[in-house]
Amino acid sequence: MNMPTPTAQITGSYSSGIKYETHSCSSLASELSSLARRENQLTIAQEQRIKTSQMQAFWWGFGQGDGIEAAELANVRGEKEAIRTAMESKKCDPSLLPLPAAPVAKPADEPKSRNWSATSNKPN
Repeated sequence: MNMPTPTAQITGSYSSGIKYETHSCSSLASELSSLARRENQLTIAQEQRIKTSQMQAFWWGFGQGDGIEAAELANVRGEKEAIRTAMESKKCDPSLLPLPAAPVAKPADEPKSRNWSATSNKPN
C-alpha cells in the first residue's frame, strides 16, 4: 500500500563525529539542543504524512510513502548520535545535555463533516 514509515522505526543514518572533534562542550550541547527541536518538528511532520496517507489509502488504495521528512529525520537522529558520542569522548559535563524537548503542538484535526446547509456564504 506504500505507507510512510512510523517515526519510531526511523533510525539514525550514519554521521561521522570527526566534524565535531574541534567543538567545545557548550557548542556541542547547543547543537544537540537545536537538533532535538528539529527532530520534534520532523516527527510531527512524519506523523501528519502518515495520517494523510492513511486517508489517501482508504480512498484510492495506496498511500504516499516516505518523503523528505523521513530522510531528514534519519539524518537528524544520526547527527544527534554523533554529537552524543563526541560529548562522551570529551567527557563533557552531563548537565550540559539539553532536557528532552517539549512536544510541539500538533495541528488541530479538521472537522469530520460540515453542515453547509445551515450556513450562508453571504456577508453580514
